[in-house]
Amino acid sequence: MKKVIACFALFLFFSGGVFGQGCSRFYPMKEGATLQYTNYDKKGKSEGVIYYSISGVSEGAGITRATMNMSLKDKKGKEAYTSTYQIECTKNSVIIDYNSLVPDSMLEQMGNMEMEVTGTDIEVPNDLSIDQTLSDASVTIKMNMGAMNMTTEIFILNRKVEKKEVVSTPAGSFDCYVIYSDTQSSSMGIKRTFPSRIWLAEGIGMVKQETYQKNGSLMSLMELTVYSQ
Repeated sequence: MKKVIACFALFLFFSGGVFGQGCSRFYPMKEGATLQYTNYDKKGKSEGVIYYSISGVSEGAGITRATMNMSLKDKKGKEAYTSTYQIECTKNSVIIDYNSLVPDSMLEQMGNMEMEVTGTDIEVPNDLSIDQTLSDASVTIKMNMGAMNMTTEIFILNRKVEKKEVVSTPAGSFDCYVIYSDTQSSSMGIKRTFPSRIWLAEGIGMVKQETYQKNGSLMSLMELTVYSQ
């Protein structure tokens, strides 16, 4: 169960900046586009690779919808979980519906267990500027485990565009906006807060993310290693 919760929290960290364009300034919403991210621990050792691909794009009523496929492999190359979900994009922003972001493998592990997911979508506007404040987001997962019920809550708070800077990864050098946020989680009476920063590049999406302990020390790093459009 702890592993499932950890994977879901990890998924939320990444989903705020994966894809979306045609209607978006920052993300390439194009069928066949692929991005590969490598996740590292605080010592710089690889902990796994995440693959994203767009398998279909449709338009209607001023909204562009993309079908996303995600696969997470651990440091031994074993597939940890997969997911297929939808992202919508308007002329103003990319919006991710958290009801569609529960990994398929999480549903499989839950079996016949009743699960309810509610939340507030995360939004990435097309027009970003330094010192801009972005809206909060949240997700609540309620699970009926028979003898007991469990609720997990995750809040993405204090989102703000800090600055612009050039960042380099194995995929190249990119001119990015840096967005700070605090991710707060609560489950089984345990509350934790993880500050993080993501680097967003126009036409690419997220190219780097750093997650920190509450005291500010680096906990993990994820960066774009390969992409194609």
